[in-house]
Amino acid sequence: MPTDDTHTFSDRIPDGDDHIRKVCDTCGFIAYENPKLVAGAVVSHDDRILLCRRAIEPRRGFWTLPAGYMELNETTADAARREAQEEARADICINALLAVYSIPRISQVQIIYRATLEKPAFSAGPESLEVGLFAWDQIPWNDIAFPSVHWALNHYQEARGRDVFAPFSNPSGETGNMSRQGEADPAGI
Repeated sequence: MPTDDTHTFSDRIPDGDDHIRKVCDTCGFIAYENPKLVAGAVVSHDDRILLCRRAIEPRRGFWTLPAGYMELNETTADAARREAQEEARADICINALLAVYSIPRISQVQIIYRATLEKPAFSAGPESLEVGLFAWDQIPWNDIAFPSVHWALNHYQEARGRDVFAPFSNPSGETGNMSRQGEADPAGI
């Protein structure tokens, strides 16, 4: 995208398009704005699930899966492994695509894998206050950060014990617009 002072952008519909875009008035460059991709995993070990308590906003202090925005030149699986390392200092082995969720209000697509810990070693990274392994009945359900974390955990449970299953998507009628606590969900996962 042109960045010098000779370029100004206007919102308009480019020829052959049907959406309003930011178009450079000088050279015609179109600055496309596309959804953000998030990658993460439901990570298990000894029948327990790895969760991270967020040290950052939004939803600081609430529990989530190790997940985050993809970087350029990275596969979704590589991004999920990197996020597990960054947030939980955990090395994971991805074994299946669990789900693909669409959160249109925040223009996000979330790719969630099913994974296991390569070794039972983990600790809080800079974006986590703490990290823990939780049995299903010990998951802090009322303190889960985002609706999509609820979806992923429930889809994980539904696919548990199955080697082959179709990846899940948003539960019927769910778009991730509100958290379980009735607050706007600003970041999805």
